[in-house]
Amino acid sequence: MSRSLASQLQSVLQEVRACRVCEHWIPEPNPVVRLGSAARLLIIGQAPGTKVHATGVPWNDASGKRLRQWLGLDEATFYDIDKVAIMPMGFCYPGKGKSGDLPPRPECAPLWHESLKRKLPDIRCTLLIGQYAQNYYLPGHYKTLTERVSHWREFAPEVFVLPHPSPRNQLWLRRNSWFEEEVVPALQLAVNSLME
Repeated sequence: MSRSLASQLQSVLQEVRACRVCEHWIPEPNPVVRLGSAARLLIIGQAPGTKVHATGVPWNDASGKRLRQWLGLDEATFYDIDKVAIMPMGFCYPGKGKSGDLPPRPECAPLWHESLKRKLPDIRCTLLIGQYAQNYYLPGHYKTLTERVSHWREFAPEVFVLPHPSPRNQLWLRRNSWFEEEVVPALQLAVNSLME
Protein backbone atom coordinates (compact mmCIF):
# COMPACT_ATOMS: atom_id res chain seq x y z
CA MET A 1 0.00 0.00 0.00
CA SER A 2 2.76 2.47 0.88
CA ARG A 3 4.40 1.94 -2.50
CA SER A 4 1.05 2.60 -4.18
CA LEU A 5 0.53 5.69 -2.03
CA ALA A 6 4.03 6.95 -2.86
CA SER A 7 3.28 6.39 -6.54
CA GLN A 8 0.00 8.30 -6.25
CA LEU A 9 1.80 11.16 -4.50
CA GLN A 10 4.41 11.32 -7.25
CA SER A 11 1.62 11.51 -9.82
CA VAL A 12 -0.01 14.46 -8.05
CA LEU A 13 3.39 16.14 -7.60
CA GLN A 14 3.99 15.88 -11.35
CA GLU A 15 0.68 17.68 -11.92
CA VAL A 16 1.62 20.34 -9.36
CA ARG A 17 5.00 20.95 -10.97
CA ALA A 18 3.33 21.31 -14.36
CA CYS A 19 0.68 23.71 -13.01
CA ARG A 20 0.37 27.00 -14.90
CA VAL A 21 -2.92 28.27 -13.42
CA CYS A 22 -1.26 31.54 -12.36
CA GLU A 23 0.87 32.22 -15.43
CA HIS A 24 -1.16 35.37 -16.22
CA TRP A 25 0.00 36.87 -12.90
CA ILE A 26 3.32 35.10 -12.40
CA PRO A 27 5.67 35.41 -15.37
CA GLU A 28 7.79 32.33 -14.52
CA PRO A 29 5.75 29.71 -12.65
CA ASN A 30 8.03 27.35 -10.73
CA PRO A 31 6.00 25.42 -8.12
CA VAL A 32 8.15 24.55 -5.10
CA VAL A 33 6.92 21.70 -2.88
CA ARG A 34 8.67 18.73 -1.17
CA LEU A 35 6.63 15.81 0.06
CA GLY A 36 7.10 12.16 0.88
CA SER A 37 4.23 9.83 1.76
CA ALA A 38 5.94 8.72 5.02
CA ALA A 39 6.46 12.27 6.39
CA ARG A 40 5.29 12.92 9.94
CA LEU A 41 5.73 16.72 10.05
CA LEU A 42 3.94 19.03 7.60
CA ILE A 43 5.14 22.61 7.17
CA ILE A 44 2.68 24.99 5.53
CA GLY A 45 4.29 28.35 4.92
CA GLN A 46 3.59 31.35 2.77
CA ALA A 47 5.19 31.26 -0.70
CA PRO A 48 8.70 30.91 -2.10
CA GLY A 49 10.95 33.98 -2.06
CA THR A 50 13.37 34.89 -4.85
CA LYS A 51 16.17 32.57 -3.65
CA VAL A 52 13.80 29.63 -3.25
CA HIS A 53 12.28 30.38 -6.67
CA ALA A 54 15.74 30.35 -8.25
CA THR A 55 16.94 27.15 -6.56
CA GLY A 56 13.70 25.20 -6.24
CA VAL A 57 14.69 24.36 -2.64
CA PRO A 58 12.10 25.48 -0.04
CA TRP A 59 13.25 27.48 2.98
CA ASN A 60 16.71 27.80 1.41
CA ASP A 61 17.23 31.30 2.80
CA ALA A 62 17.60 33.26 6.04
CA SER A 63 13.98 32.46 6.99
CA GLY A 64 14.71 28.76 6.57
CA LYS A 65 17.81 28.96 8.73
CA ARG A 66 15.80 30.50 11.59
CA LEU A 67 12.96 27.99 11.10
CA ARG A 68 15.41 25.07 11.38
CA GLN A 69 16.78 26.64 14.59
CA TRP A 70 13.25 26.91 15.99
CA LEU A 71 12.61 23.26 15.12
CA GLY A 72 15.99 22.04 16.35
CA LEU A 73 16.58 20.26 13.03
CA ASP A 74 19.71 20.07 10.91
CA GLU A 75 19.45 20.53 7.14
CA ALA A 76 19.68 16.81 6.37
CA THR A 77 16.68 15.99 8.58
CA PHE A 78 14.72 19.07 7.51
CA TYR A 79 15.04 18.11 3.84
CA ASP A 80 14.37 14.38 4.36
CA ILE A 81 11.01 13.94 2.60
CA ASP A 82 10.34 10.78 4.60
CA LYS A 83 10.28 12.94 7.74
CA VAL A 84 9.28 16.47 6.74
CA ALA A 85 6.73 17.56 4.11
CA ILE A 86 6.87 21.16 2.89
CA MET A 87 3.87 22.70 1.15
CA PRO A 88 3.36 26.49 0.97
CA MET A 89 0.07 28.34 0.55
CA GLY A 90 1.28 29.57 -2.82
CA PHE A 91 3.64 27.22 -4.65
CA CYS A 92 5.28 29.88 -6.85
CA TYR A 93 7.10 33.11 -6.11
CA PRO A 94 4.31 35.73 -6.28
CA GLY A 95 6.51 38.69 -7.25
CA LYS A 96 7.58 41.91 -5.58
CA GLY A 97 5.16 44.29 -3.92
CA LYS A 98 5.65 47.79 -2.53
CA SER A 99 6.99 46.55 0.81
CA GLY A 100 8.29 43.03 0.25
CA ASP A 101 6.90 40.10 -1.68
CA LEU A 102 3.29 39.97 -2.80
CA PRO A 103 0.90 37.64 -0.92
CA PRO A 104 0.74 34.02 -2.08
CA ARG A 105 -1.59 33.45 -5.01
CA PRO A 106 -5.00 32.35 -3.68
CA GLU A 107 -5.48 29.57 -6.26
CA CYS A 108 -2.90 27.06 -5.01
CA ALA A 109 -4.25 25.95 -1.64
CA PRO A 110 -7.84 25.20 -2.75
CA LEU A 111 -6.58 23.59 -5.94
CA TRP A 112 -3.86 21.31 -4.52
CA HIS A 113 -3.67 21.08 -0.72
CA GLU A 114 -6.38 18.49 -0.05
CA SER A 115 -5.28 16.11 -2.81
CA LEU A 116 -1.69 16.29 -1.54
CA LYS A 117 -2.62 15.94 2.14
CA ARG A 118 -4.62 12.79 1.36
CA LYS A 119 -1.33 11.22 0.27
CA LEU A 120 0.31 12.05 3.63
CA PRO A 121 -1.37 9.62 6.08
CA ASP A 122 1.40 9.72 8.71
CA ILE A 123 1.36 13.45 9.46
CA ARG A 124 1.26 13.89 13.23
CA CYS A 125 2.00 17.61 13.46
CA THR A 126 1.36 20.54 11.12
CA LEU A 127 3.09 23.91 11.34
CA LEU A 128 1.01 26.85 10.13
CA ILE A 129 3.57 29.56 9.49
CA GLY A 130 2.34 33.12 9.06
CA GLN A 131 -1.06 34.69 8.69
CA TYR A 132 -1.96 33.28 5.27
CA ALA A 133 -1.68 29.64 6.38
CA GLN A 134 -3.38 30.38 9.69
CA ASN A 135 -6.26 32.34 8.15
CA TYR A 136 -6.88 29.52 5.67
CA TYR A 137 -6.69 26.60 8.09
CA LEU A 138 -7.97 28.28 11.26
CA PRO A 139 -10.61 30.76 10.09
CA GLY A 140 -12.29 32.55 12.94
CA HIS A 141 -9.63 31.56 15.49
CA TYR A 142 -8.55 34.96 16.83
CA LYS A 143 -8.22 38.17 14.89
CA THR A 144 -4.45 38.55 14.70
CA LEU A 145 -1.42 36.35 14.29
CA THR A 146 -0.11 37.49 17.68
CA GLU A 147 -3.35 36.46 19.41
CA ARG A 148 -3.29 33.10 17.66
CA VAL A 149 0.35 32.40 18.47
CA SER A 150 -0.14 33.47 22.09
CA HIS A 151 -2.89 30.81 22.35
CA TRP A 152 -0.65 28.14 20.82
CA ARG A 153 -1.50 25.58 23.51
CA GLU A 154 -5.07 25.35 22.15
CA PHE A 155 -3.72 23.86 18.92
CA ALA A 156 -0.59 21.99 19.99
CA PRO A 157 0.77 19.39 19.66
CA GLU A 158 -1.16 18.48 16.47
CA VAL A 159 -0.80 22.03 15.12
CA PHE A 160 1.70 24.76 15.93
CA VAL A 161 0.90 28.32 14.87
CA LEU A 162 4.09 30.28 14.24
CA PRO A 163 5.05 33.74 13.07
CA HIS A 164 7.04 33.88 9.87
CA PRO A 165 10.74 33.37 10.65
CA SER A 166 11.76 36.13 8.24
CA PRO A 167 14.48 38.56 9.34
CA ARG A 168 11.83 41.23 8.69
CA ASN A 169 9.98 39.92 11.77
CA GLN A 170 12.80 40.80 14.16
CA LEU A 171 10.72 43.54 15.80
CA TRP A 172 7.80 41.13 16.42
CA LEU A 173 10.18 38.62 18.02
CA ARG A 174 11.68 41.31 20.27
CA ARG A 175 8.23 42.51 21.36
CA ASN A 176 7.01 38.95 21.95
CA SER A 177 9.99 37.34 23.68
CA TRP A 178 7.62 34.74 25.20
CA PHE A 179 7.51 33.06 21.77
CA GLU A 180 11.13 31.90 21.86
CA GLU A 181 10.98 31.30 25.61
CA GLU A 182 7.76 29.21 25.67
CA VAL A 183 6.70 28.10 22.21
CA VAL A 184 10.05 27.17 20.67
CA PRO A 185 11.04 24.66 23.42
CA ALA A 186 7.60 22.99 23.20
CA LEU A 187 7.87 22.94 19.41
CA GLN A 188 11.33 21.36 19.54
CA LEU A 189 10.11 18.70 21.96
CA ALA A 190 7.16 17.83 19.68
CA VAL A 191 9.28 17.78 16.52
CA ASN A 192 12.06 15.76 18.15
CA SER A 193 9.57 13.04 19.12
CA LEU A 194 8.44 12.80 15.48
CA MET A 195 11.96 12.40 14.12
CA GLU A 196 12.86 9.33 16.22
